[in-house]
Amino acid sequence: MRTAEIRQRWLDYFEGRGHTVVPSAPLISPDPSTLFVIAGMVPFIPYMLGEQTAPWPRATSVQKCVRTLDIEEVGKTTRHGTFFQMNGNFSFGDYFKEGAITYAWELVTGSKESGGYGFDPDTIWVTVFHDDDEAAALWKEIAGLPDERIQRRGWKDNYWSTGARGPAGPCSEIYVDRGPEFGAEGGPVVDEDRYLEIWNLVFMQYERGDGGGKENFPILGELKQKNIDTGMGLERVAYLLQGVDNMYEIDEVFPVIQGAQELSGRTYGAVHGDDVRMRVVADHVRSALMLMGDGVTPSNEGRGYVLRRLLRRSIRAMRLLGVDDLALPTLLPLSRDAMSPSYPELAANFEKISQVAYAEEDTFRRTLAAGTMILDTAVRAAKKEAFAVLSGSHAFQLHDTYGFPIDLTLEMAAEQGVQVDETSFRSLMKEQRERARADALAKRAGRADNAAYQDLHSTLSTENAKPVQFVGYTDSTARSRVVGLLVDGVPAPAATAPADVEVVLDVTPFYAEAGGQLADTGTIVLDGGARIEVDDVQAPVKGLSVHHGRLVDGTVTFGESGTATIDLFRRRAIARAHTATHFIHKALHEAIGEGATQAGSLNAPSRLRFDFRSPSATPSEVVAEIEARVNERLQDDLEVTDAVMPIDEARGRGAMALFGEKYGNQVRVVDIGDGWSLELCAGTHVQRSGELGLVTLLSESAIGSGVRRVDALVGAGAYGYQAKERALVGQLSGLLGARPDDLTDRVSSLLTKLKESEKELATLRQAALLAQAGSVAAGAQTVGETRVVAHDAGEVASSDDLRTLVLDVRSRLGDSTPAIVAVGGTSNGRPVVVVATNAPARERGVRAGALVRTASGILGGGGGGKDDLAQGGGTDADKLGDALTAITDAANG
Repeated sequence: MRTAEIRQRWLDYFEGRGHTVVPSAPLISPDPSTLFVIAGMVPFIPYMLGEQTAPWPRATSVQKCVRTLDIEEVGKTTRHGTFFQMNGNFSFGDYFKEGAITYAWELVTGSKESGGYGFDPDTIWVTVFHDDDEAAALWKEIAGLPDERIQRRGWKDNYWSTGARGPAGPCSEIYVDRGPEFGAEGGPVVDEDRYLEIWNLVFMQYERGDGGGKENFPILGELKQKNIDTGMGLERVAYLLQGVDNMYEIDEVFPVIQGAQELSGRTYGAVHGDDVRMRVVADHVRSALMLMGDGVTPSNEGRGYVLRRLLRRSIRAMRLLGVDDLALPTLLPLSRDAMSPSYPELAANFEKISQVAYAEEDTFRRTLAAGTMILDTAVRAAKKEAFAVLSGSHAFQLHDTYGFPIDLTLEMAAEQGVQVDETSFRSLMKEQRERARADALAKRAGRADNAAYQDLHSTLSTENAKPVQFVGYTDSTARSRVVGLLVDGVPAPAATAPADVEVVLDVTPFYAEAGGQLADTGTIVLDGGARIEVDDVQAPVKGLSVHHGRLVDGTVTFGESGTATIDLFRRRAIARAHTATHFIHKALHEAIGEGATQAGSLNAPSRLRFDFRSPSATPSEVVAEIEARVNERLQDDLEVTDAVMPIDEARGRGAMALFGEKYGNQVRVVDIGDGWSLELCAGTHVQRSGELGLVTLLSESAIGSGVRRVDALVGAGAYGYQAKERALVGQLSGLLGARPDDLTDRVSSLLTKLKESEKELATLRQAALLAQAGSVAAGAQTVGETRVVAHDAGEVASSDDLRTLVLDVRSRLGDSTPAIVAVGGTSNGRPVVVVATNAPARERGVRAGALVRTASGILGGGGGGKDDLAQGGGTDADKLGDALTAITDAANG
């Protein structure tokens, strides 16, 4: 029975029994805390929890789901798949246990001729919650199951709840006995490989209380409305009815494995490693197809990253199977043909889906070819070291230069028995992000070769007009015409969604990022129905505003007209920040002098960053005075105007210019308060200073030699910060029993007491540890001709205390015979080992450094030192005993 038929039989069966057929919701989760729909009941949760009234008393669906938490296990087991379908039937205050069990038994064991699945009733086993006598009795009455095939299980296996106060109830699970060749007899409580679960019936009949997690929580009483929520794994039923051993071999998945065989020339079932790779390919290609069918596109974050990872893992698996040529143009159509009987929209939208997938493969193949060589070289070098660890800098190079995601590097390194210094990698990534923010324009303006932009600028420019007319000072929307269209940096006559595009309009209200002010965002809606979500606007060539956006609907063509509209709420928030920047600049001049000239800025929604030149830090009291002056002047509701004039006239009026900026003969001057603040500025501003509301200076700090930075919040951002700060002060006052004015003294006093207590505690811990020296030395054991101490000191304050103890014990053992002292402990959750040797031991070739490296390797870390004293550690404190035993064994060797 084909999977599409199993699916349709489900829907037909329940529709024929009064259930409303509810189409599958998209894979994109409606819950912002999760990326995808991960269970069949997700679209029905509001009805189950009583948050909304269900529009039908009973419903049925086959829901698309994606889970990627166990992505590394895909292909290795018969159960792990990233995409799956969940058949479900639901009752909202209608039928309950008797109805659910009746429907389940009829459909599972009903003859194929009558629309059922035709499972042999003698192979069916069920489980019920340990005290659900009602469900057990119903299974006996309705299905005629004997007691031995109705097994009882506890909270963990057969009780459902959300983990918090709300609906809860017992479950009953249906299993199929696959036969003795799959495992031991005794039902699902003995072997869940032989007895395979296919359907779970959840009886939501109680309200649970808080506490206890998902087990042993209080039951508050019965629900007024009892619900039924069931889930049948479609793929599991498919491989049982199709007579295959696992989900990868069903009709919706196996065609891709067949395609992989043909491309690679390898046979499925011959070599385990090849089988795993083919299963990975089949699973991931199908999952990627379904995600792209629901509008997900590859990217470096969120859902797009999951899709990118699925595609790239499948491409790499094909490469490991010996296929260097493009694989997706062969495999993706096979998955489409297998899935489109159930989801015909995949065939209808396949051209768009395939364009996205094939472009991703082409890009990644180039990445993989270059990066794999670098990775293999680095791995070989790492294996030659005492600890096989790939450095964070190598992982960063692979990511930054070759586009290797860290997940791929971790996976490929692990396959060769090498760890990756992920902490160092994360640190380097953070540094890169900080550099990127400092050079945002260069990153966003696009490509090193901007010939396409230069050509477009030349084509559009005339002697008397700029290539693009900016109307954003006065208008938030404009009728425009597409005079430039680029896809992947190349001019194009048209583009079809989904696509990333760059658009040039003859008239635009969008402000292109410049002078520290972030670009506008918004939409461009073309007359032909295409819609572009504009995320950024840059001017790679002066005067040419390029709108970077996502074409989400329709087709955009060169020369087409439409309406461009900015996000006015965002624009106003940025304008407030930009005007506030001018206020801060002026107030700085008043407070610390004209030398505090601007060195850079960032004007973003409700926040700003202002860099200025100063040889020393601005005292905190002066920063407070500047904030007070800014807010004093903005409350005067000063008028903000602008005018275009010759640059010499502007300078003659005292207008401030940004150092190093190039200006034309005509400049725009922004005037605040009739000459109080005059600056050359092309940015957008408020009309009156009262619109700013409030400005809060968060910090003043150094960012380089002679350059300081002020971070500030404006308007809603400042009010929100002020409210949080007030709430925090209130909480601290309550906790410490002090008035707000006394908080500083009270906290200072508490910190002093805390430091004194910590010192006293450290002294006591050290004394207690060192007091063990005599007993530790007395516990030395003789290994061959060497006296060995291998002692676990437990939790210690620091490695210094261990070192002191080790030296004390070594001195107590003396130099009459060879001696090794190894003491381990745990400090801040991490294991530490210190080893010392005496002179006779060193004369026999025993080296403390070598012993520490042996121990640290077991602990998952490293270490070193001199021949007489060495120290090491790691990450796995549970193996400290093994590490100390290894030192004793080494002494014996």
